[in-house]
Amino acid sequence: MEILDLVIGVVVLLAVLAAGAFATLLRRGRGGRTRTLQRPDVRPGVGDDAEEPRDSATRTVTTLSPPDEPAGATATTAEELQRLLDVPAPVAGRLVRLRDRLSRSNGVLGRGLLALLSRDTIDEGTWEEVEDTLIMADLGVGPASELVERLRTRVAVLGEREPARVRALLREELLAAVEPGMDRALRTERTAGRPAVVLVVGVNGTGKTTTVGKLARVLVAQDKDVVLGAADTFRAAAAEQLATWGDRVGVPTIRSDREGADPASVAFDAVEAATELEADVVIVDTAGRLQNKAGLMDELGKVKRVIERKGPVDEVLLVLDATTGQNGLRQAAVFAEVVAVTGIVLTKLDGTAKGGIVVAVQRQLGVPVKLVGLGEGPDDLAPFDPEAFVDALLG
Repeated sequence: MEILDLVIGVVVLLAVLAAGAFATLLRRGRGGRTRTLQRPDVRPGVGDDAEEPRDSATRTVTTLSPPDEPAGATATTAEELQRLLDVPAPVAGRLVRLRDRLSRSNGVLGRGLLALLSRDTIDEGTWEEVEDTLIMADLGVGPASELVERLRTRVAVLGEREPARVRALLREELLAAVEPGMDRALRTERTAGRPAVVLVVGVNGTGKTTTVGKLARVLVAQDKDVVLGAADTFRAAAAEQLATWGDRVGVPTIRSDREGADPASVAFDAVEAATELEADVVIVDTAGRLQNKAGLMDELGKVKRVIERKGPVDEVLLVLDATTGQNGLRQAAVFAEVVAVTGIVLTKLDGTAKGGIVVAVQRQLGVPVKLVGLGEGPDDLAPFDPEAFVDALLG
């Protein structure tokens, strides 16, 4: 009997040690994990900044099971676990790969301009048509007038008539308008022992949650440890959608255990969990809100201020739908006032012939377009490359 008790004790001890080793592998392999952070229920109201946020009884950090993994299956190594995950496409060359998609929708602008500038006689009427074409492409009245004036002067001074040379001059002026010297780098590096914090904002329907998921894929492809924060607590499916995106590449999602929770509290917990997990970057998704709703905009400002009690917000990315044109500029101005936008993400750029919005929004906000969405695929988000963009415009 004593021998049997001894055998049972050894088996139990081995099981405990095996469970601990498996948990360590999961942590190293970006696998799904669950943490529960206990919080007393003291939550700030809209506009309150006096206290660090506290949420209801539990806050769960979760990822869903990796795709195609049978229930109850266990990976024996971190490498095997990684093979179960959806591997994102490499970041390098994404915009090059998608350039043809962009040129199909935006090339009409370049072709129209080149047709005008290839006429036997370029008179006052031609230059007005060139300017009108640029304005219709959402370049903006001011930038369009300036570009035409510079191009017109160069063509006259140089006496250029060859279509190839005129095209080269047009490319140079368009590239200058896009401002290639702007710093478009995403600040996603750990600093002073803390994760970088990226806050994603915008109006309803621009694709914020999808953009957050795609951005997570971009960063995972750069071998970064990412944590997602589901601070869109007003839309029932938002947290589930974000968790699914995270699950595909094996990154955890911090979300509330109840609908309608305080978004500032969720955002704070996401940053806190990312700090505990020693992640490289935490991306916080926020609810879509109309720029003319003062209460909702105040709440967004509070989300940012509450996060800053834990540390600075490194990036505030404003997601804009490229098809909305000038209306998108009005939205951008209000968001920039409330949360100090540091970069623009233009979605649906492949679905519009109005690529000039890149120039207009940069001119209005003084901040760069950093990312562009060029399709519905999971890897159709790319760093913005001014030269590739202008070449796509010109076909």
